[in-house]
Amino acid sequence: MDLDPEDVFKDEEDGSDNEFFQQSASSKEYVVYLVDASPKMFNTTCPCKDQKDETHFDLAVSCIAESLKTQIISRSYDEVAICFFNTREKKNLQDLNGVFVFNVAEREHLDRPTARLIKEFDCLQESFMREIGSQYGIVPGSRENSLYNALWVAQALLRKGSIKTADKRILLFTNEDDPFGGLQGAAKADMKRTSLQRAKDAQDLGISIELLPLSCPDEEFNVKVFYADLLGLDGEDLVQFMPSAGQKLEDTKDQLRKCMFTRRIIRRITFDITNGLSIQLNTYALIRPAVPGAITWLDSVTNLPLKIERSLICEDTGALIQEPPKRFQPYRNENVKFSMDEISEMKGISTGCLRLLGFKPLSCLKDYHNLRPSTFVYPSDQEVVGSTCIFIALYRSMLQLKRFAVAFYGSSSHPQLVALVAQDEIAKAGVQIEPPGMHMIYLPYSDDIRDVEEIFPDTDDDAPRADEDQIQKAAALIKRIDMRDFSVSQFANPALQRHYAVLQALALEEDDIPETIDETLPDEEGLARPAVVKAIEEFKLSVYGDNYDEERDFLGKGKVGESSRKRKTIVENAVKESANYDWADLAENGQLKDLTVAALKTYLSAHNLPVTGKKEALISRILTRMGK
Repeated sequence: MDLDPEDVFKDEEDGSDNEFFQQSASSKEYVVYLVDASPKMFNTTCPCKDQKDETHFDLAVSCIAESLKTQIISRSYDEVAICFFNTREKKNLQDLNGVFVFNVAEREHLDRPTARLIKEFDCLQESFMREIGSQYGIVPGSRENSLYNALWVAQALLRKGSIKTADKRILLFTNEDDPFGGLQGAAKADMKRTSLQRAKDAQDLGISIELLPLSCPDEEFNVKVFYADLLGLDGEDLVQFMPSAGQKLEDTKDQLRKCMFTRRIIRRITFDITNGLSIQLNTYALIRPAVPGAITWLDSVTNLPLKIERSLICEDTGALIQEPPKRFQPYRNENVKFSMDEISEMKGISTGCLRLLGFKPLSCLKDYHNLRPSTFVYPSDQEVVGSTCIFIALYRSMLQLKRFAVAFYGSSSHPQLVALVAQDEIAKAGVQIEPPGMHMIYLPYSDDIRDVEEIFPDTDDDAPRADEDQIQKAAALIKRIDMRDFSVSQFANPALQRHYAVLQALALEEDDIPETIDETLPDEEGLARPAVVKAIEEFKLSVYGDNYDEERDFLGKGKVGESSRKRKTIVENAVKESANYDWADLAENGQLKDLTVAALKTYLSAHNLPVTGKKEALISRILTRMGK
């Protein structure tokens, strides 16, 4: 097998398979939804968005269903289980009373969410009382403790996997702040003690318990009665718990979505500070581009994912080659052979550790030194005890002296210099906006930097410059339309939202495609405000003058007219070529993938759609345009 020199030293992190697009299995999450099904959850109602009252139980179920629909697209390899407690029927491996684990056929109790699970769970409210039932699991005169049983079942469900490779969590929905309120004396103290001990045992195993309290309309959920002890809340954490958990029931869905999509650890790295002194860091990707999921090929009969296997066949004998392949590089009329292990060893330029080289003033770090999105680093005492203390000392010194650290870092095949910039914590109204830690910025090599060349028109005159009045008018306009407290998280990608809405409708066999709102469209109401209109007119007047005719100027430019004619010709040719295909029939029978990229682009050009991207993206664009 001929050796490609470009492939030998190719950066393993280049392309869509790098750490920022496909997170490793170590960031997987196991979640158990624990829902209180006591009669109080059905008797308490709250207003919802359509002005109709719904019970707390219905609210919890709809929250989980919406999150599963989002998770099946965004985090499809996370695994979930749904468990009800205070139920009439029981269904769990421990055969404990008052606990019912909801599941569907051909799925483990803790497994990836499926379309069938979501469909049946969505309709659960109609049949819950008939098939599962509701009752108080903690009553005087009985030794049954449904909360204890529920925590035991949830802990057993989360035995799967290791805490080193997955995050394990229990999300508890309830509107009962005192589950043992009906008991007295020693029985109450004993049940409370055993429940707290069961929760502590789960937390000692690396399982975090999170409470999503549902307050009654006339009474706020009092977390101090019992759940503060169960969650280990005290001091400032106890004061801030209810505001952070959300006091309004309308926000519960958003709360749950925030709980589900937490920051995930991308990689754990070792930071060598000096000889014999190393600490452990966790790396996080704070902001990354959202892209559609990769296509998964399925078996046409079983509908299971296909596994791709590759075999090498000898050209001379036609037999399968069992030995591992070797590559060679021609050198002076000889073929120098390399085994795969030798090639991997040659690629091993760096150990993958982060090694401190020194410090420089922050003024030396320029904006254009940022090659790609930075990585956030935070200490971890999981394997190296004392990492947090050393990191904090280094972090505070860098903030005080206004310095950044220069370090050597890279994968086995891509070593490079990075800058570690300390970020101070930013909080507003008791809510953390930016966490404390360091950003790892990837620094360029000298040949990565290009000097900017200013191109002037092909005339003897200099390029036109704005005068002071025009600059002031432009600044006034920008100030009027400036978006305060802007964040990229405020706007969803409309193309992705439409893509996911179509997938959801197909998977759940829904009649209507969920409506998507394009939040990127201009704010027509805001632009129509008198102050904004005045600023726009003043800017146009300062740049173009009183007698400017925008339409006539546009039509009078030869270059614009020429480009318009070329574009029109391209569209006309594309319309003629696309007429040779029955696109509706091809889409209906799934035969678009058999067409060439050039043929697909004729349809896109004929309908004024973008023609960039891979073949799968082009097909997806065509199907979206056709409403398939």
